[in-house]
Amino acid sequence: MRPRSGLRPRRRWNRLLRLGALTGTGRQVTDRILNLFWIFLGGGLGTLARFGLSGVTARWAGETFPWGTLLVNFTGSFAIGFFATLTGPEGRVFAPTGLRQFFMLGLCGGYTTFSSFSLQTLNLVQEGEWLRAGANVVGSVVLCLVAAWLGHVLAATLNAMKGN
Repeated sequence: MRPRSGLRPRRRWNRLLRLGALTGTGRQVTDRILNLFWIFLGGGLGTLARFGLSGVTARWAGETFPWGTLLVNFTGSFAIGFFATLTGPEGRVFAPTGLRQFFMLGLCGGYTTFSSFSLQTLNLVQEGEWLRAGANVVGSVVLCLVAAWLGHVLAATLNAMKGN
Protein backbone atom coordinates (compact mmCIF):
# COMPACT_ATOMS: atom_id res chain seq x y z
CA MET A 1 0.00 0.00 0.00
CA ARG A 2 1.45 3.40 -1.03
CA PRO A 3 1.37 6.37 1.35
CA ARG A 4 -1.08 9.16 0.49
CA SER A 5 1.64 11.66 -0.37
CA GLY A 6 2.85 9.41 -3.18
CA LEU A 7 6.29 9.11 -1.60
CA ARG A 8 7.63 5.92 -0.14
CA PRO A 9 8.13 6.19 3.65
CA ARG A 10 11.94 6.33 3.36
CA ARG A 11 11.84 9.04 0.68
CA ARG A 12 9.34 11.03 2.74
CA TRP A 13 11.66 10.83 5.79
CA ASN A 14 14.65 11.94 3.70
CA ARG A 15 12.61 14.88 2.39
CA LEU A 16 11.71 15.90 5.93
CA LEU A 17 15.35 15.68 6.98
CA ARG A 18 16.36 17.96 4.10
CA LEU A 19 13.67 20.47 5.04
CA GLY A 20 14.95 20.49 8.63
CA ALA A 21 18.55 20.86 7.48
CA LEU A 22 19.39 17.49 8.98
CA THR A 23 21.51 16.39 6.07
CA GLY A 24 25.18 15.61 5.83
CA THR A 25 27.35 12.83 7.15
CA GLY A 26 26.07 10.63 9.94
CA ARG A 27 28.17 12.53 12.48
CA GLN A 28 26.90 15.92 11.28
CA VAL A 29 23.28 14.80 11.53
CA THR A 30 23.89 13.34 14.98
CA ASP A 31 25.52 16.61 16.13
CA ARG A 32 22.58 18.66 14.83
CA ILE A 33 20.02 16.41 16.48
CA LEU A 34 21.97 16.57 19.75
CA ASN A 35 22.15 20.37 19.47
CA LEU A 36 18.38 20.53 18.90
CA PHE A 37 17.87 18.33 21.95
CA TRP A 38 19.91 20.69 24.15
CA ILE A 39 17.98 23.72 22.88
CA PHE A 40 14.74 21.82 23.53
CA LEU A 41 15.87 20.92 27.05
CA GLY A 42 16.91 24.51 27.76
CA GLY A 43 13.51 25.74 26.57
CA GLY A 44 11.74 23.36 28.91
CA LEU A 45 13.88 24.38 31.87
CA GLY A 46 13.36 28.06 31.06
CA THR A 47 9.62 27.56 30.89
CA LEU A 48 9.58 25.83 34.27
CA ALA A 49 11.70 28.64 35.75
CA ARG A 50 9.30 31.25 34.37
CA PHE A 51 6.31 29.39 35.77
CA GLY A 52 7.94 29.04 39.18
CA LEU A 53 9.22 32.59 39.51
CA SER A 54 5.98 34.13 38.22
CA GLY A 55 3.96 32.06 40.67
CA VAL A 56 6.16 32.84 43.68
CA THR A 57 6.16 36.53 42.80
CA ALA A 58 2.38 36.62 42.36
CA ARG A 59 1.87 34.97 45.75
CA TRP A 60 4.33 37.38 47.39
CA ALA A 61 3.33 40.66 45.70
CA GLY A 62 -0.25 39.94 44.74
CA GLU A 63 -1.85 39.82 41.33
CA THR A 64 -3.06 43.41 40.90
CA PHE A 65 0.00 44.16 38.71
CA PRO A 66 1.95 41.62 36.62
CA TRP A 67 5.02 41.76 38.88
CA GLY A 68 5.95 38.18 38.03
CA THR A 69 6.00 38.84 34.30
CA LEU A 70 7.94 42.07 34.81
CA LEU A 71 10.48 40.29 37.00
CA VAL A 72 10.83 37.42 34.52
CA ASN A 73 11.27 39.82 31.60
CA PHE A 74 13.80 41.90 33.54
CA THR A 75 15.86 38.95 34.79
CA GLY A 76 15.69 37.19 31.43
CA SER A 77 16.86 40.31 29.61
CA PHE A 78 19.67 40.74 32.14
CA ALA A 79 20.69 37.08 31.80
CA ILE A 80 20.81 37.05 28.01
CA GLY A 81 22.68 40.37 27.87
CA PHE A 82 25.20 39.23 30.48
CA PHE A 83 25.76 35.79 28.94
CA ALA A 84 25.93 37.04 25.34
CA THR A 85 28.56 39.61 26.24
CA LEU A 86 30.56 37.38 28.58
CA THR A 87 30.72 34.51 26.08
CA GLY A 88 30.77 36.53 22.84
CA PRO A 89 33.73 36.73 20.45
CA GLU A 90 35.39 39.40 22.60
CA GLY A 91 34.15 38.01 25.91
CA ARG A 92 36.17 36.79 28.86
CA VAL A 93 34.73 33.28 28.85
CA PHE A 94 34.83 30.82 25.97
CA ALA A 95 31.54 29.01 25.48
CA PRO A 96 31.03 26.57 22.62
CA THR A 97 28.26 27.40 20.18
CA GLY A 98 26.10 24.60 21.56
CA LEU A 99 26.28 26.00 25.10
CA ARG A 100 25.44 29.51 23.86
CA GLN A 101 22.45 28.12 21.96
CA PHE A 102 21.33 26.06 24.97
CA PHE A 103 21.43 29.13 27.20
CA MET A 104 20.33 31.95 24.89
CA LEU A 105 17.90 30.18 22.55
CA GLY A 106 16.72 27.44 24.87
CA LEU A 107 16.85 28.61 28.48
CA CYS A 108 16.31 32.35 27.91
CA GLY A 109 13.92 31.70 25.03
CA GLY A 110 11.79 29.43 27.18
CA TYR A 111 12.12 31.75 30.15
CA THR A 112 11.06 34.83 28.20
CA THR A 113 11.02 35.84 24.55
CA PHE A 114 11.43 39.39 25.84
CA SER A 115 15.10 38.58 26.42
CA SER A 116 15.64 37.99 22.68
CA PHE A 117 13.81 41.22 21.85
CA SER A 118 15.95 43.11 24.36
CA LEU A 119 19.24 41.72 23.04
CA GLN A 120 18.32 42.42 19.42
CA THR A 121 17.31 45.99 20.31
CA LEU A 122 20.55 46.47 22.28
CA ASN A 123 22.54 45.24 19.28
CA LEU A 124 20.79 47.80 17.05
CA VAL A 125 21.61 50.58 19.56
CA GLN A 126 25.25 49.49 19.77
CA GLU A 127 25.47 49.54 15.97
CA GLY A 128 24.16 53.12 15.96
CA GLU A 129 20.84 52.07 14.43
CA TRP A 130 18.76 54.28 16.73
CA LEU A 131 15.84 54.60 14.35
CA ARG A 132 15.62 50.84 13.84
CA ALA A 133 15.99 50.22 17.57
CA GLY A 134 13.19 52.69 18.34
CA ALA A 135 11.02 51.18 15.63
CA ASN A 136 11.66 47.73 17.09
CA VAL A 137 10.63 48.88 20.58
CA VAL A 138 7.53 50.79 19.48
CA GLY A 139 6.57 48.25 16.84
CA SER A 140 6.98 45.27 19.15
CA VAL A 141 5.05 46.80 22.02
CA VAL A 142 2.26 48.23 19.87
CA LEU A 143 1.94 45.21 17.57
CA CYS A 144 1.98 42.76 20.47
CA LEU A 145 -0.67 44.76 22.33
CA VAL A 146 -2.79 44.90 19.18
CA ALA A 147 -2.27 41.16 18.62
CA ALA A 148 -3.27 40.38 22.21
CA TRP A 149 -6.35 42.59 21.82
CA LEU A 150 -7.29 40.93 18.50
CA GLY A 151 -6.86 37.50 20.05
CA HIS A 152 -9.03 38.59 22.95
CA VAL A 153 -11.73 39.93 20.61
CA LEU A 154 -11.71 36.75 18.53
CA ALA A 155 -11.90 34.51 21.60
CA ALA A 156 -14.66 36.65 23.14
CA THR A 157 -16.63 36.39 19.89
CA LEU A 158 -16.20 32.61 19.86
CA ASN A 159 -17.18 32.45 23.52
CA ALA A 160 -20.35 34.39 22.79
CA MET A 161 -21.28 31.79 20.15
CA LYS A 162 -21.04 28.95 22.70
CA GLY A 163 -24.68 27.93 22.50
CA ASN A 164 -24.91 28.05 18.69
